[in-house]
Amino acid sequence: MKKHKLKNIPKHIGLIIDGNGRWAQRKGLDRSLGHKAGIDALKDVVKEAYDLGIEVVSIYGFSSENWNRPQDEVDYLFNLFYEYIKESIKEYDDQNIRLNIMGDYTAFPDYLKEEIEKALKLTEKHNKFVVNLGLNYGSRPEILRAVNSIMQNHKGPVDKAVFESYLYTTGLPDPDFIIRTSGEQRLSNFMLWQNAYAELYFPKTYWPDFNVRKLHKALKVYEKRNRRFGAIK
Repeated sequence: MKKHKLKNIPKHIGLIIDGNGRWAQRKGLDRSLGHKAGIDALKDVVKEAYDLGIEVVSIYGFSSENWNRPQDEVDYLFNLFYEYIKESIKEYDDQNIRLNIMGDYTAFPDYLKEEIEKALKLTEKHNKFVVNLGLNYGSRPEILRAVNSIMQNHKGPVDKAVFESYLYTTGLPDPDFIIRTSGEQRLSNFMLWQNAYAELYFPKTYWPDFNVRKLHKALKVYEKRNRRFGAIK
């Protein structure tokens, strides 16, 4: 594939990987196969982001509302996350990639918690690229968690820097570009504080069909955006 030479690479992209179940249903398949195909697509897109020099990829993997899905689907997702992290951990270590988790993963089964903690410890000092994975994540719970922690631990005025130090994304740049697949045009409680100035992109493609070529297409759209941050250029 001949790739367009990108001139304006975002530091941080966010991925709302939507449409896995619908992709499978359109093909007459079980929803679980859609989630499996979604993980395969995610591996390719994250690798391309790393190769392009993007610094952070944030992924909405499992929201705090996803517990409302059928238990067998939830259990299948847990197994997929376990396999994804277990298979990725050596590559992350070899390539100086840090895993960061947004969300309360302590609510997950022990086998998944242990694999997450193993990966976090192994990669905690890596600094070339960050995979920021949202698991049991919601932005409103994150903000409330930060507020309660500040009330318990902080004395004195609270400014932007103080508040952000209590978020799951402390130390990371804000997202420049958010991609939500499947055609839905909403953020669904994803990084609401951090996305204050993010550019948004809503392709109709279901996530399992979002490949490297479509990532480049999205990044070409980003190139053309005029980011003024409230000023006049």
